Amino acid sequence: MTVLPDGLPLADEFPDVTRDQWRHLVEGVLRKSGTSDAVGEQAEAVLATALEDGITVQPLYTADDAPQDAGLPGFAPFVRGGRPEGSTVSGWDVRQRHAHPDPARTNQAVLADLENGVSSVWLAVGEAGVPVDALPEALNGVYLDLAPVALDAGADFEAAARALLRLYGEREVPPHAALGNLGADPLGLVARTGRDADLPGHLAAAAELAALSHRDHPGIRALAVDALPYHEAGGTAAQELGCSLAAGVAYLRTLTEAGLSAEAACGELEFRYAATADQFLTIAKLRAARRLWARVAQVCGAAPEAAAQRQHAVTSPVMMTRRDPWVNMLRTTVASMAAGVGGADAVTVLPFDSAIGQPDDFARRVARNTSTILLEESHLARVIDPGGGSWYIERLTDEVARAAWTWFQEIEAAGGLAAALASGLVRDTLAETWARRSRDLARRKEPITGVSEFPNLTEQLVEREEASAPSGGGLPRVRRDEAYEALRARSDAHQTAEGTRPRVFLAALGPAAAHTARATFAANLFQAGGIEAVHEPVTVTAETVAEAFAASGARVACLCSSDTLYAEQAADVAGRLKTAGALQVYLAGRPGDRQDEYEQAGVDAFVFAGCNAVEVLTSALDTMGVA
Repeated sequence: MTVLPDGLPLADEFPDVTRDQWRHLVEGVLRKSGTSDAVGEQAEAVLATALEDGITVQPLYTADDAPQDAGLPGFAPFVRGGRPEGSTVSGWDVRQRHAHPDPARTNQAVLADLENGVSSVWLAVGEAGVPVDALPEALNGVYLDLAPVALDAGADFEAAARALLRLYGEREVPPHAALGNLGADPLGLVARTGRDADLPGHLAAAAELAALSHRDHPGIRALAVDALPYHEAGGTAAQELGCSLAAGVAYLRTLTEAGLSAEAACGELEFRYAATADQFLTIAKLRAARRLWARVAQVCGAAPEAAAQRQHAVTSPVMMTRRDPWVNMLRTTVASMAAGVGGADAVTVLPFDSAIGQPDDFARRVARNTSTILLEESHLARVIDPGGGSWYIERLTDEVARAAWTWFQEIEAAGGLAAALASGLVRDTLAETWARRSRDLARRKEPITGVSEFPNLTEQLVEREEASAPSGGGLPRVRRDEAYEALRARSDAHQTAEGTRPRVFLAALGPAAAHTARATFAANLFQAGGIEAVHEPVTVTAETVAEAFAASGARVACLCSSDTLYAEQAADVAGRLKTAGALQVYLAGRPGDRQDEYEQAGVDAFVFAGCNAVEVLTSALDTMGVA
């Protein structure tokens, strides 16, 4: 019998390489590229990337960066998964959301999903979905002992929960066979609506449901700790986790005061998190969430085996776009992959058209097949903890956990989540975070494919049946595309009224080799605001630019060329464009020490990588009189 040595020596036949040797190579590359003359740790810092929550991603991670022993899958602190086998036995729970108010159509969609790979149903009931009394019709033909049902009923959670429990009885489902979540989330309801007057009553109702499910339906969890309201208000990963911890702690207090043990109370909670297209941050967030909740359960006196957090991951509504929605398929694929690698127990892939209205059959099919492909073709669940052992992910998990714990402590110091919501602490903190991120989106530092980058002005807009308006009055719901969507809407309205879109004339100077890069950049920038770029003729001169501008039908123009040709021709061409009636003249590129010269000649603004695109485009539409 061969005895394997401890550890697995990788590349053992090669000599050891030190970090200093790697830094020396980095220094050479930075010098050759003209990026930096930094040396040592400073050279390494040049390649670092700043994330939100004060986290900095380094260019290189080694075993020395691993913060602590992450334990084993299925054992405290559950960083590596809540179950020893992970998802290797049956994959994760593929949970599809249904929110159509017509119970017959909902039933048809639910059955189609369950017949084609979905394993559980996330059902909106009440104001946001089917009426409570129509629950039996919506679930007609569903084998409730095989398909778990998770309710999302908002303020109607108690009535919806009791209706579902009655349905189990009417269909003779054995109590131990009923699976799912009753969806009680009083604090999430306050976050969504801002109405906290009913909070004491809702907490009492949730406690009653928890006691009932614990006693009679061990496979059902009564409460959902939904972190989506904080994510959808613009919160960071750490802020989302901190709010969920505060909500979970508040529910533990309520349930234990109602007579449940700490272990029983933990068993009544399911946590819902957003999965974004930032795959590594999503993986780290889910791992950090389990670690933090294990710590909370330990402090509350729960047995270690009761501290495993049950997780439901939902692809982020914030990242979904209304323009070029087909790109959403790519975003949700990356997000669902990250959720699976991160160890989520259930994963919901939102249909690619969910930001537009009620999803159609094709969009739901693509959504459910995303998980199917990841599980059945990519075999993503065959490894218990795919992210384990990645020094980057291990370190990122630790940093996210520490940032989230700090925010959680701030909420608790303010009196708990209910008090922090009432005082505006949560709202103001998340609003500040979103304002920072909005600046990055406006400057395209965080690009949005199909919206702020590579927009398609000729696309046929996808039309869907209008969805029910979500509850308002509480935390806002934001989207990454909102600023650009407002600009595109202005352009669409102009096109409808006058037959053509707003236009910008690209005054390209010199040969294609000199102007193509900046002309492409400028066209991409202006199209993000719904402004059509006219690049005809391909090249202009001071003598031909006025005629070309007049023929373009544009009211603003943008000079595009190299810095060398700008120095020779930009001033003359800008002046002639002004004389020809250009309301605004832009120059693509940074002006350097010639800014005063160009401005005196007639250049009004400069567009370049990192400029505030939203401000530029808003100003352009204003100048052109596009209401």
